[in-house]
Amino acid sequence: MAALAYNLGKREINHYFSVRSAKVLALVAVLLLAACHLASRRYRGNDSCEYLLSSGRFLGEKVWQPHSCMMHKYKISEAKNCLVDKHIAFIGDSRIRQLFYSFVKIINPQFKEEGNKHENIPFEDKTASVKVDFLWHPEVNGSMKQCIKVWTEDSIAKPHVIVAGAATWSIKIHNGSSEALSQYKMNITSIAPLLEKLAKTSDVYWVLQDPVYEDLLSENRKMITNEKIDAYNEAAVSILNSSTRNSKSNVKMFSVSKLIAQETIMESLDGLHLPESSRETSAMILMNVYCNKILKPVDGSCCQPRPPLTLIQKLAACFFTSCIIGYLIFYIIHRNAHRKNKPCTDLESGEEKKNIINTPVSSLEILLQSFCKLGLIMAYFYMCDRANLFMKENKFYTHSSFFIPIIYILVLGVFYNENTKETKVLNREQTDEWKGWMQLVILIYHISGASTFLPVYMHIRVLVAAYLFQTGYGHFSYFWIKGDFGIHRVCQVLFRLNFLVVVLCIVMDRPYQFYYFVPLVTVWFMVIYVTLALWPQIIQKKANGNCFWHFGLLLKLGFLLLFICFLAYSQGAFEKIFSLWPLSKCFELKGNVYEWWFRWRLDRYVVFHGMLFAFIYLALQKRQILSEGKGEPLFSNKISNFLLFISVVSFLTYSIWASSCKNKAECNELHPSVSVVQILAFILIRNIPGYARSVYSSFFAWFGKISLELFICQYHIWLAADTRGILVLIPGNPMLNIIVSTFIFVCVAHEISQITNDLAQIIIPKDNSSLLKRLACIAAFFCGLLILSSIQDKSKH
Repeated sequence: MAALAYNLGKREINHYFSVRSAKVLALVAVLLLAACHLASRRYRGNDSCEYLLSSGRFLGEKVWQPHSCMMHKYKISEAKNCLVDKHIAFIGDSRIRQLFYSFVKIINPQFKEEGNKHENIPFEDKTASVKVDFLWHPEVNGSMKQCIKVWTEDSIAKPHVIVAGAATWSIKIHNGSSEALSQYKMNITSIAPLLEKLAKTSDVYWVLQDPVYEDLLSENRKMITNEKIDAYNEAAVSILNSSTRNSKSNVKMFSVSKLIAQETIMESLDGLHLPESSRETSAMILMNVYCNKILKPVDGSCCQPRPPLTLIQKLAACFFTSCIIGYLIFYIIHRNAHRKNKPCTDLESGEEKKNIINTPVSSLEILLQSFCKLGLIMAYFYMCDRANLFMKENKFYTHSSFFIPIIYILVLGVFYNENTKETKVLNREQTDEWKGWMQLVILIYHISGASTFLPVYMHIRVLVAAYLFQTGYGHFSYFWIKGDFGIHRVCQVLFRLNFLVVVLCIVMDRPYQFYYFVPLVTVWFMVIYVTLALWPQIIQKKANGNCFWHFGLLLKLGFLLLFICFLAYSQGAFEKIFSLWPLSKCFELKGNVYEWWFRWRLDRYVVFHGMLFAFIYLALQKRQILSEGKGEPLFSNKISNFLLFISVVSFLTYSIWASSCKNKAECNELHPSVSVVQILAFILIRNIPGYARSVYSSFFAWFGKISLELFICQYHIWLAADTRGILVLIPGNPMLNIIVSTFIFVCVAHEISQITNDLAQIIIPKDNSSLLKRLACIAAFFCGLLILSSIQDKSKH
C-alpha cells in the first residue's frame, strides 16, 4: 500500500510539475532577478569600489567578505607589480600609522615597526621603485593643511595614493569638548577643497575613525568615547561629501574599517588600536581598491570594470541574434500557415473538417530553435560571470558547509530508489547513478571551497579518476563488443563532449584547456579509439573464435601502458608534442602547457585500468563465470564473501590514507597508482551482492545523465569568477541564494543537454558523404576561429 501511495503521489506531482514547467519557472526567476539587479544598480550605483570601502561581513573569524564582490589576497610579487614607480602617502595619527605598517608588510613582510611613534616614517623598495611614506599629523589642523597644500602645487610631485584621517588626538587633548568638535569642523572644511583638488589626479581616501573598547582605555584616554567618535565621523562625512556643489565628491570615504573594528576591537590590547589581523584586512582592502583595476585578478571582482568584448564575442553575439530573429520569423510564418490549415466548422453538419496537411517539424526549425535557446542561455552565462550584473562572493570552507549537504543528498538518493532493468555489472542505470552522486559530491566540494581541506581534496581526486575509469570501461566495451570503428560514432562522441565547451570558449573568452576535464576525456577517448582501431583490429567476435586474439589485445594494452609511462616521465617530450600549432591553441593555459601536463599526469593510469577491467569482465562474462541473475551473488558464496571482505578493507584503508594525507604534492604523486584500489573496491561492493546490483537510485541517475553539463555549467552560472567565487543572485540570504541559483543552474544544464542531443542528430548525419562535407565545414570553422584567436592574442600584447 505504501509503495502504491508513493507511486500515485509521484504521478500526481509530475502531472502538475514537470521538467518543462521547472524550466519555465527558472526563466521567470532569471528575468525577475535580472530586473531587480538592474534596478538596484541604477538606484545604488554600479561602483563595486563603494561596496568594498563601505560594507561587508566576516566569514568565520578573520575572513572579510565585501558586499557583492570578491576581494583578492595579494602576494608580494603582485603588490610590487601593481605599485611599481608609485608613491603612496599615509597622513594622520597612530591608527593611520598602524595601517601604514600593515600596507608596507604586503610589499615587504620583513619590515619592522621600529620607527619613532611621533615622527615621519619612510619606506622604499628599490627593486620595484615603490615609495610609501607615513607623515605624522595627529590632528586636522594648519600643519596637516600645509602638508596637503604643498601637494596641490603643480611643481610638486604628488603621491599617487593619499590615505588620511585623524580625530582621537583632538578628543584627547581637548578633553572631548564641544569647542574642539567645532574647530575640527572648521579645519576639515578648509582642507576639503584641497583634498578634492588632489583627488582629480590622485586616489584620495579619508579614513573614518574606528570605535574604541571603552573598558580597556587607559585613564588619559577615557574621554575618547564611541559617542564622540561618531560625532567626528558625521562631521567628516557631511563636509567632505558636500565639498563639491554640482557633482559627487572624488574623495573616497574609507568607512569599512569601522565595521571591521566593531567585530574585533575586543581583541585590542589598549582599547584604542586594532589587532594586527584587522589592520591587515584594511590594508588588503586598500590594495584591492587600487590594484584590481590594474592587474585584473580573476578572484578580485571588486573595483574591476567589465572586460571589453572581443571580436570573436561580437561575432558570436551577431550569430545568436540572427538565429533568434530567424527563428521568430520562421515561427510567425509557420503559425500563419497553421491557422490557414486549421479545421473549419461545417455549417450544415456542425462538424469540423479534418486538416489533410500535417507538416512535420523540419531540421531547419529544430536547428534555429536550438540555437535560439542556446543564445538566450549564453546571454545568461555572460550576465552571470562577465557583465557584472549579478554579485559575486568569496568561498569560505567549514566542515558543516560540506558534510551537511553531502548527508542531505545521500538521504534523497537512498529514498528515491527503483529496480534496475538489467542486473549486469555496471549496467546503464548503475553507471548513471555513479556519475550522478559523484557529480553532486564534486559540486558541493567546489561551492563549499573544500579544496583547502586536504583529506576532502584527496577523496575528490578519486571521484575524478572514477569518471575517467568509466570512460575507459564504457568506450572500450562499446568498441570491443560492437566493433564499430566508423567515423560517425567518433564524431557523435566528440560533438557531445565538446560542443558546450567550444561555445563557452567563444562566448566567455576562455581557452579550451580552462575546462580541463573535457580535454582530458576527449584525448583519452581518442587514445582508446586509436588503440583498438589500429591494425590489427581485435574485437570480441574475432577473439571468441580464437583465444590467441586475447593475447594480441593484451599486447596492444601493454604498448599503450609503455607509451603512457614514457609521456608521464618525459615532460619535455610531452610539452613538445602539445606545443605544436594548432594543438598549442587547445592545450595552452597562460602561455604554456604545464597545467595540461599536470592534469593529464595526475590520472594517467586510470583510463588504462578501466580498459583492462572491461576486458577482464567481458572475458569472464563470455565464459559464464559470473552469475548476473536478479538477486544472485556475482560469484559463489565463499568467493563473494572473500572479495567483499577484501574490498571493504581496501576501501577503508585507502580512505584512512587519504584522510591522513599531509602533503598534497606527495599524495598527488601516489594517487595515479593507488586510486584504482578505491575504484575497484567500490565496484565490487556495489555489484557482488545480487540485491545491491538489482536496485539503483533514480535521483542520482537523473543527475548522472546530465553530469557533463553540470560539471561545465558550474564554472559560470553557479560558481562565479571562473569557479573562484560564488554567484549571488539573492544578496543577504546565503541559504535562499544557493537554493535559487542551484534550481536555475540544474534547469539550464538539463536544457543544454537536450539542445546538444538535438544538434548532434542534425549536424552529425549517418550518411558518410554528408558527414564528410559537414566535417570539412567544421574544420574550416575551427581554422577561422584559430586565426581570429591568434589575431586577438597579438592585439592584446
